[in-house]
Amino acid sequence: MAKKKRKSTRKIRVEFKKNRQKRTRFQDLTQQSRDDIEQVEDLETGERLSGKGQLSRYRTVLTDDDGDNVLRSVDESTCLKGRVLKSIGANNVSVQLESRGHLSCTVRRVVRTMSRDGRNAVVAGDHVLVTDLGDGAGVIERVEPRTGTLTRVSRNQAHVIVANVDQAVIVASVNEPPLKPGLIDRFLCSTEKGGIQGIVCLNKIDLGNRVQLQRIAGQYARLGYKVVITNALSGEGIDEMRRLLTGKETVFTGQSGVGKSSLLNAIQPELGQLTATISGDTKKGRHTTRVTELIALKGGGWVVDTPGIRQLQLWDVLIEEVEGLFIEFRPFVARCRFPDCSHIHESGCGVKSALEAGFISPLRYQSYERIVLNENKHQRKPSTMIEDDFEIE
Repeated sequence: MAKKKRKSTRKIRVEFKKNRQKRTRFQDLTQQSRDDIEQVEDLETGERLSGKGQLSRYRTVLTDDDGDNVLRSVDESTCLKGRVLKSIGANNVSVQLESRGHLSCTVRRVVRTMSRDGRNAVVAGDHVLVTDLGDGAGVIERVEPRTGTLTRVSRNQAHVIVANVDQAVIVASVNEPPLKPGLIDRFLCSTEKGGIQGIVCLNKIDLGNRVQLQRIAGQYARLGYKVVITNALSGEGIDEMRRLLTGKETVFTGQSGVGKSSLLNAIQPELGQLTATISGDTKKGRHTTRVTELIALKGGGWVVDTPGIRQLQLWDVLIEEVEGLFIEFRPFVARCRFPDCSHIHESGCGVKSALEAGFISPLRYQSYERIVLNENKHQRKPSTMIEDDFEIE
């Protein structure tokens, strides 16, 4: 029986983010403490400050290192465990406590500082340790390791949309806005990367031709993805969707205007999620959902409504990894003549042979080709995902 790894405590040096405040007066700690009481609370025995002023300060932080994650060391006996329901910046985080009620929390600055690779230190779905300050207020001391994430690139940083979920419902409208199979494929790549189950939802079925849609629905069903055809207005497919959500933690994602909020209102009418029609000029959806929020379902489980995404970039994906995110490619990669085959222009390619034999969908292969060819233009950068401009024929 393998021995469980023990957590070890070590120190790391963390630099404060620059340009957060003006430089303070030299050694004027008394005035500084009057102006920023939170900073005084941060000065614990396991942490110290060095340097002159805000622009050059470093912090030595005690961490718990279990080999896979580096976490800020805190006294867990004085903290409460909770789940982040929604996060608006660093000063407006709603946390559902395990033991009781909600707290309106801020995020300890050292937690924000340690989160250097991401756009947001705390996201909906995070498991956190908080200190109760009384009167319904609290401060987040640590974010626990994340599993089951949906992530994209935003401003060259990782934008974690939601954490610790089981599955993602990728909502695409049959029309208004037009169906983009390539964008569905890119969302599925993101779910494969994040370790969550992808579900394809084709909404607004009343605006399309069911016979034509069979090619799209069939290609995902054959790969093992669940496919649900819905109409939020008539209620078609809502019972099946409700069944898939029961007891699970699910994020709804997709373009603006595809009907994510309308579907959630149909599944649980009292949610009252805001909805809007698409733009008459651009035929694109309008942003009505502004905040990613974890919402409890009456039948058990949680759903997360997210703002619409018009473009998607995969975070931390190399060109060589893309083939593994297309699950139907995996059995044929080993049959390629060259070990570094890109599956685009090489001879003796197992993937292209499978494509010609009908084992791989031409639309799926087209999505793969676009990703890889576009990535070759941006070496050493995350995969750049651009919206497809083709529609179902």
